[in-house]
Amino acid sequence: MNLSKTWVAQLDDYVIDLAWSPDGRTLALASAAGPVTLFDAAGARLHTLPGHADGTNAVAFAPAVIPESGDRQPERSILASCGQDGSVRFWDGVSGTQTAEAALGHAWLEHLAWRPVTGYPVSGIRNPVLAAAAGRKLVLLQPDGSIAHAFKDAPKTLSALAWHPRGGAIAVAYFGGVCLWAADDFRAQREYAYGSAISALVWSPDGRWLVAGAQDNAVHLWLPEEDQEFHMSGYETKVRELSFSHDSRWLATGGARDACVWDCSGAGPEGREPLALPHADRVCAVAFQHAHGLLATAANDHEVELWSPTRQPPLIATVRLTAPASKFAWSPDDTLLAIGSQKGGVLVLKVEG
Repeated sequence: MNLSKTWVAQLDDYVIDLAWSPDGRTLALASAAGPVTLFDAAGARLHTLPGHADGTNAVAFAPAVIPESGDRQPERSILASCGQDGSVRFWDGVSGTQTAEAALGHAWLEHLAWRPVTGYPVSGIRNPVLAAAAGRKLVLLQPDGSIAHAFKDAPKTLSALAWHPRGGAIAVAYFGGVCLWAADDFRAQREYAYGSAISALVWSPDGRWLVAGAQDNAVHLWLPEEDQEFHMSGYETKVRELSFSHDSRWLATGGARDACVWDCSGAGPEGREPLALPHADRVCAVAFQHAHGLLATAANDHEVELWSPTRQPPLIATVRLTAPASKFAWSPDDTLLAIGSQKGGVLVLKVEG
């Protein structure tokens, strides 16, 4: 296994989010100060977008759309961003021009998620579809900025959202629970009570597990189709870092000095001992590859480590940054790992072998 530094860059502030385009040609990086910068895969700066004047919170590229006919549409590059100004903006990822905007009020927008293109079509809505959370409001947007659907307000501010891998439903979290909304008729399929705030949500790629990282230093798991739930407590801090392996077997979590890797096969992780991947400080990022078995983890001591959890020993490589990592993103083909730092640094590593 070879790990090499491909390129580095510096933004003007904390890298609050980053995202690869579906073809892997473009990397979007959002600075907490507001600007969004587009680089090509080799590190050339393509465009600097104004983003959101009061601060950008998230960026996300639309997936490549395959219609029900199976014929791929001409490639489009659509980037969405949101921020503290209460708006979602849409950008052409090639030209860098703004193409649309949706003003959703005065509440901060912190969460964006494009609906997966596989599975169920959304009734009356053409793909692609973007879910955006603003305060207690969840809306579905189209790339022209129009609101396709506005859901009933949540009881509290929305803190996380995650589409089911097949696109048939979206899970949204708030203090006190999680609601699972159907994407075809927009009805609440299930509501799960939880007695604390939820920091993160993730589905396993096979759609079996819905997992929440919580602020009561715990990880909570639901099996929606089997009407079961499980709980794992005892973390050192609130859990904000979650990532599943591509085969849905392994769940990586932060919330401590060790990155824990739980076996979710069979009856699941409750009662099992996790694989503990040690760091010298609190883990601040975890990310499995999309279709391969490598796991990247980072801690507040500035170190990034690359692991193969099924190998002995599992550690493959260690890279030291100039500041703690803030975000990870693997390229669609899993060969490049983009790392943003809390001081605006950007490092892209290449993995071969």
